[in-house]
Amino acid sequence: MPIALKRIYEKPEVNDGKRILIDKLWPRGMKKDEATVDEWIKEVAPSDKLRKWFSHDPVKWNEFKKRYWEELKKKQEIVSKLAKECKEKKVTFLYSTKETRYNNAVALKEYLKKQ
Repeated sequence: MPIALKRIYEKPEVNDGKRILIDKLWPRGMKKDEATVDEWIKEVAPSDKLRKWFSHDPVKWNEFKKRYWEELKKKQEIVSKLAKECKEKKVTFLYSTKETRYNNAVALKEYLKKQ
């Protein structure tokens, strides 16, 4: 199954499948009772140090992915569970940043496809 990516602020759709928030921090301005989130897996988000260093800078993108994927290798149990779920059903990774091309959801999707 393909993994879809969507900003959490976008309207949910029926074809989103299981909606998983993969950010470490809860999205600014979004009330938990108003968010359409099936699961929040903050454990797969980049570390605070890495997230702050990267700051969605396209120049740092390749190095960010390398460092982030190293972090993910240390979380194999949760990553394996997530990968299995993505193979079994439609999943949409939710993220909060306005940056749609250089973010942890894009990097996580790429990492899982390479597994």
